[in-house]
Amino acid sequence: MGPVPAFTLGVEEEYHLVDADTYALRAEPAAVKPTQDLLRGSGEATAELSTTQVEISTPICSTLSELRGRLITARRAAAGGAGQVGCRILSAGSHPFGRVSDLRLTLTERYLTLLEQWGVLAVQQGIAGCHVHVAIPDPDTAIGILDRSRPWLAPLLALTGSSPFWEGIDTRYASFRTVWFGRWAMTGPPDPLGDRAGYDAVVAQLVRAGVIDDETFLYWDVRPSARYPTLEFRIADASPRLDDAVLHAGLVRSLVRSLAAHPALSPEMRPELVRAARWRAARYGLDEQVLDPMTRGLRPAADVVRRLLALLRPDLEKHGEWDEISTLAGAALARGSSARRQRHQMEQTGGDLVAVTAGLVRETLGE
Repeated sequence: MGPVPAFTLGVEEEYHLVDADTYALRAEPAAVKPTQDLLRGSGEATAELSTTQVEISTPICSTLSELRGRLITARRAAAGGAGQVGCRILSAGSHPFGRVSDLRLTLTERYLTLLEQWGVLAVQQGIAGCHVHVAIPDPDTAIGILDRSRPWLAPLLALTGSSPFWEGIDTRYASFRTVWFGRWAMTGPPDPLGDRAGYDAVVAQLVRAGVIDDETFLYWDVRPSARYPTLEFRIADASPRLDDAVLHAGLVRSLVRSLAAHPALSPEMRPELVRAARWRAARYGLDEQVLDPMTRGLRPAADVVRRLLALLRPDLEKHGEWDEISTLAGAALARGSSARRQRHQMEQTGGDLVAVTAGLVRETLGE
């Protein structure tokens, strides 16, 4: 890649492949190529760790309206590619009734390396996230923003929780994906790194310790991309609703811009507290209290999200994004998280998780 303007963004979304009739998970690696063909250069489609998924990547975007259009194109292309092999796509952190036994490893050199090192974890992934890249050309600046963003990862997670069910049971979590992925040693929020030299030193130590082969095997909640001059936020579950995906990306980019201009917007928090806040957000989502980074006390999750919005408002207004982001956030808080909506639909249908899954598929394409 050539030079990338600061604070441009791109999004990666992972989709589950489900049978068009039964809505059960389907291992269909053949869905990737037609998806790429349908994108016609407007993004990328790649295989994921499990053949029950396909991942899309948008091109570099400057505005939220451009990002929205790219995500619409990507979701339609993925749906079209999946349709050619008798499948539909589902954007959510987990499939409500899919089972680990449904998963099949994608046979690439990288994924075989993960299987060799991590054993059964590599064939039990089955979770889907939304990753937001924000361009920060200066490496030291990127690490500084990474460090300062850590206290705000929990409310971002609370907004996006969409994985309440695992293998047909209610886990009691809003984002069980967060817990499931936590079995890997290189996941979660990193401790403060200081600058690029500090980051490089940690990577070198982890390589010497035999935990990773290189930095591309770090799956932290936020990390500098090894491929692009970006900071990549990986905290969020995949969102069924397109509006929620756009909201998350807009909040992440505004947080990055705000922390670049005003470092004091982020309070210092011990690593243990950052991890505890993340766990609580994964457990309760928007339905309970989460940790307020500014007071280090518990407050209703919606209030903490509103505090984040208030802190970001000057930046959002400066870039002409306040009206859109505040409207999207208000709607998201009013209807509740995907996890809450999934549980409500399960109750309304007498425990019918096939109906819940069908609803998620419809939400994914705005049907």
